[in-house]
Amino acid sequence: MTVEAPLRVCALPTQAERCREESRAHVERMLFASRDAGDPHARDALVERFLPLARSLARRYERSGESMDDLVQVASLALVHAIDRFDATHGYAFSSFAVPTIIGALKRHFRDRTWIVRPPRKVQELTLRVEHATRKLSQEFDRAPTMTELATAVDSDEEQILTALLARGSRHALSLQSPAIDQGEDSALQDTLGCLEEGYALAESRVVLAGLMPGLSPRLREVLRLRFEQDLTQAQIGQQLGVGQIQISRLIHQALAQLRHIADQQQRLTDGELQPQQHVLTCRA
Repeated sequence: MTVEAPLRVCALPTQAERCREESRAHVERMLFASRDAGDPHARDALVERFLPLARSLARRYERSGESMDDLVQVASLALVHAIDRFDATHGYAFSSFAVPTIIGALKRHFRDRTWIVRPPRKVQELTLRVEHATRKLSQEFDRAPTMTELATAVDSDEEQILTALLARGSRHALSLQSPAIDQGEDSALQDTLGCLEEGYALAESRVVLAGLMPGLSPRLREVLRLRFEQDLTQAQIGQQLGVGQIQISRLIHQALAQLRHIADQQQRLTDGELQPQQHVLTCRA
């Protein structure tokens, strides 16, 4: 009797757990049957019943750097889709269908939504495996794993591991207000960025214009200098040259037209459409 008593005591919890499991399975079947009958409250009850499962699966990726609220939202939406797609007549438990569905949605979220610069899909999947192996090996060895250890853990070579580690930096953006490395405490990244320098285009335009100006008469060159270099108005230029404002306007249009004509001739000469002798005769004219 002293031997049988402990056996009965140990058997009671197992039987109780089996009863609770059967009771939960019965409740699930009833809820899914009500859902199939069109009861909207049954669907809401199923969502509330399995939300803790979705949250627990989302917490597996808590250290990934992604917002926990976003992960819970992705897992919850996947749970709702799993409830809508589940066919209770197949006879297996809903959790066996919901768990891979939710995990798959979380992995697709990391693959498609968390990359600022998206590398190839193969590299993304390898990067996720490397991150998981890094966390696992760091806990096991109490140190950062080596490249060889990571390659062995994910069944890959060291070159691909290096590619995955470099691609990991593409998942998140860095703020331009972040401190710049080796630039002082008060320096931000935005202070080290280049900018569009318009002076180069202006310098190139001056060089081109300097080659065109000798084709104008001294009077026209003086009018352009006063207008665009000295920034005088047409009335002020007319006062200096002793002519009216209308005459100055005509001279400016005439000078610009001649510059365009000379530029077109030089371009045609460069493209081979105009013979050098023709170009010389035209300039003399």
